[in-house]
Amino acid sequence: MLSKALLKSFNDQINHELSSSYLYLSMAAYAESQNLPGFANWLKIQTKEETEHGMKLYKFINERGGRVELQKIEQPPMEFKSPTALFEEVLKHERKITVLINKLYELALEEKDYAAQVLLHGYISEQVEEEASATSILETLKMAGEKGHALIMMDRQLARRGQN
Repeated sequence: MLSKALLKSFNDQINHELSSSYLYLSMAAYAESQNLPGFANWLKIQTKEETEHGMKLYKFINERGGRVELQKIEQPPMEFKSPTALFEEVLKHERKITVLINKLYELALEEKDYAAQVLLHGYISEQVEEEASATSILETLKMAGEKGHALIMMDRQLARRGQN
């Protein structure tokens, strides 16, 4: 059984994961409106992954005898200044999620909830990958620029995500 504090924190994290999914879907819509289908592909895969993260937490709460309490999801931003600004927001958001996961893990440590700790190890590892991926894309955009051939090549590269 989850403690009240962990149950609340896990429910909050479900909201953060589903809000992340919604944010990335909004970003994908922006990318498509800018004729960047590869960027949109990358972001739609992020959307799917964030939903899966939320559902994994949902399942965990239920398996531990808790009650899932879904919360309101705010409307995400719809416009971004550029592809670089878009990925600056992606990285900023992933860093925020990392902080939240780390706080949740700290609570699991305090509560001596070993099952929660084991679950959260996967999330911690995932956040390292998420931040590295966003950083790589952002740094490439900054080096290559956002116009012409470089942007087209970047879009094609991002279109390949999920084809492996």
